[in-house]
Amino acid sequence: MLRSIYLVRHGESVSNAGGITMPHALIPLTEAGRKQADALSALLPAQPPRILASPFIRALDTAEPYATRMQVRIEREPLLQEFDMVDPVLIAGMDQAQRRPIADAFWKEGDPAKQMGKQAESFGQFASRVSVFMAERLPLLPDGTVCFGHGIWIGMVAWKLLGFGADTCDDMRRFRRFQTGLPLPNGAIYALEELAPAQWVLRNRFV
Repeated sequence: MLRSIYLVRHGESVSNAGGITMPHALIPLTEAGRKQADALSALLPAQPPRILASPFIRALDTAEPYATRMQVRIEREPLLQEFDMVDPVLIAGMDQAQRRPIADAFWKEGDPAKQMGKQAESFGQFASRVSVFMAERLPLLPDGTVCFGHGIWIGMVAWKLLGFGADTCDDMRRFRRFQTGLPLPNGAIYALEELAPAQWVLRNRFV
């Protein structure tokens, strides 16, 4: 094995716990999420050469205890941010139960080009962003790098490594079924392992 790059899902967020809609990038961790972030330090590499994080608050706050303990600067990486599926303006004031039918309808429709509001991205744009990370950022990361991000994002990495597409309505619906079946609890750890040059597999190391 040439390299291992660790992908970490953020700790429990206010949204995960059913809270009222906030701008996606500003959703904070719950108290349980902060405890999960503290616990991760003992499970990740002791001397990471780099620590990358999605610029979303919940990912940065999950990375912070580990980065502080390891004395490594957190590098914000926009390519790691979560799928911005729905513009927060369209779901303002809703709790998780109220948001779910909107999300379910989006996935059921399965239109890779659809954007739900000006501050949202399409499924196709999201998939392309993950592809850019894998093609341009991943080859440059040193062994032991730790990346803090999000569940659907890690799911897309797994999907692409299996060789599946993200271009058609059927692709989008199949991805959703695949992603929701993955074991990705808050605080999950996955390892991207390079078995040969540019040949990667994803293995779970989740807590």
